[in-house]
Amino acid sequence: MAANVETMFYTREKPWHGLGVCVQEAPVSEEALRLADLDWEVIQKPIYTNDSKDFIPGYKANVRSTDQKVLGVVTDRYKVIQNTEAFAFTDTLLGNGVRYETAGSLQGGRKVWLLARLPREYIISGERISPYLVFSNTHDGSGAVRVAVTPVRVVCNNTLNLALQTAKRSWSMIHTGDIKCKIKEAEDTLFKAENYMDRLGTEFEQLRKKKVTDKQLMEYIEILLPVTKDTTKVQVKNINRLREDLKMRYFDAPDLQDTGKNAYRFLNAVSDFATHAAPLRRTANYNENLFMRTMDGNPMIDKAYQLVCAA
Repeated sequence: MAANVETMFYTREKPWHGLGVCVQEAPVSEEALRLADLDWEVIQKPIYTNDSKDFIPGYKANVRSTDQKVLGVVTDRYKVIQNTEAFAFTDTLLGNGVRYETAGSLQGGRKVWLLARLPREYIISGERISPYLVFSNTHDGSGAVRVAVTPVRVVCNNTLNLALQTAKRSWSMIHTGDIKCKIKEAEDTLFKAENYMDRLGTEFEQLRKKKVTDKQLMEYIEILLPVTKDTTKVQVKNINRLREDLKMRYFDAPDLQDTGKNAYRFLNAVSDFATHAAPLRRTANYNENLFMRTMDGNPMIDKAYQLVCAA
């Protein structure tokens, strides 16, 4: 498990990010909080200097209720969004019976997230695409509350997070002002998610119509996995291995055999490569970073998408 993952669970089969402890059934919010060890609160406490015990005005410490761990120092304007509120937001958004696929904390509780499957499954270009809602929050003052939709291609568990110009897949709100009002306003997230999925379907149909020759394919692969004049012989060997891996995922993947040689097939091959290919160096936080791309998007997938759109 990645070094910065503190707690996490997942349901049934190990997900694309490969993190967490397995449970058999996707739980409802109350059980998900317990399984993810997120059933604690953030308490704001005043800050004093060590030597004189003087009170430091304008700042507070966000402290975890279970172990008194300081999660971060924030200004007086900072409003806490408790873990229970995060789950309540998703419960309200998705309705009764929502099931959580994964949830947990990073960096000693400073960052928490949950991932829930949206109730509607889409058939896009003849394939089943399941959208997931990712909710991420920080308790150390380092970032905003973020919500994103992550489409996953069911047949091979690949994420298809495209940065579309016509529809957003992520939204955020800062920890100041009327938080309850902001959460209420954010309840149009489901509408935004459906809009993104509809636009994604339209985009996939356009990509299916864009033919990709074998020559174009090799050019795209060389752009995605470049060799420069500064690349060492060992690096060239490794890059060539990765290029062959990506090429194999395009030509030989069983689930793409009936797709035709087009931009949609290329994008799926890149998604498969970016999601599942073994890296040249597996860092301690590799799986964690792979998971966080469900929120931020994958640069390689976005670059591949830009390449085929520009052709």
